[in-house]
Amino acid sequence: MKLEKQDEQLIFSNTNLPDVFFTEYFSQASGNAIKVYLYLVFLSKYDKDVRLNDLSKKLELPLNIVQESLKYWESEGIIIRKGSGYELLDLQKIELNKLYKPKVTISPEDMKKTEKNQRRAKAIESINNNCFQGVMSPSWYGDIDMWFSKYGFDEEVMDALFTYCFNKSALHRNYVQAVAEAWATNNIKTFSDLDKYYQKQEKLEKFYKTISKKLGLSRGLTQYEQAYIEKWTIDYNYQMDVIELALKRTTSKSNPSFDYLDKIISDWHERNLKTSQDVLKYLDEMKKRNIEIKDFNKKPAYNSYEQRSDIDYSSLYANNQNSIDGK
Repeated sequence: MKLEKQDEQLIFSNTNLPDVFFTEYFSQASGNAIKVYLYLVFLSKYDKDVRLNDLSKKLELPLNIVQESLKYWESEGIIIRKGSGYELLDLQKIELNKLYKPKVTISPEDMKKTEKNQRRAKAIESINNNCFQGVMSPSWYGDIDMWFSKYGFDEEVMDALFTYCFNKSALHRNYVQAVAEAWATNNIKTFSDLDKYYQKQEKLEKFYKTISKKLGLSRGLTQYEQAYIEKWTIDYNYQMDVIELALKRTTSKSNPSFDYLDKIISDWHERNLKTSQDVLKYLDEMKKRNIEIKDFNKKPAYNSYEQRSDIDYSSLYANNQNSIDGK
């Protein structure tokens, strides 16, 4: 019986994986993609020729899953297709290049330990400890520095940004970048700006729930429906008592739309009606006017001129009613 040397080495050998893999790639990849990558790292030590079908069988994964996993790691830039095979790149060199490029543009003034830099260092330390358990990848430092410059956030906002994403279990670059863009679009620079933004969002959420409940909607509101509510509450500065008056005017509708509600509320806004009292007064005036028109139309015509009058009071009433209803 012959024992092969390779098998003997295999028992005592190790497969090394840089910590960078866990800080930069692990949380964002699927379980199957991680499974494929780890096995490729293991096989790469032995310069093995591996067929995709064999890999599929060995890992007990469908062939298309193996192919999708390889495409994913290609898109992440840590493996490269070469001819009929793949080359696994050095993760530590990749991260070193990321760190080196932004550093070459730092001016001597940026290197000074000013009060501003000390505040930033404290904020980054807080982010590292609270969101990364003290093992934040070095590449995050370059991103944070770039976001400070791009968005003009103060240190408290940057700390709040990472805390928000951490609490959402979405601490990866694309998500952090998307939230940062949203905050910048809403002119958030300081923690005071962020606090006002949160108050506005909290107010909107209450309006979303209240209006949905009053309309008997069991589904969530669409983006366009939320935009209508934002216009009524933020742009028009209407409170719920005014909006509720509009909601009550939909009781005769089997399936009232937000477009219908918007016409009513926008009509009130154009008439400079600011409060529920203003709206009720306007509706009362319109009701009295309509009664007067009805009474006038009931009077007998005393001459041919009145019978041939070009004024259509019924139509006028309808128009007034439509104006009330926002049609």
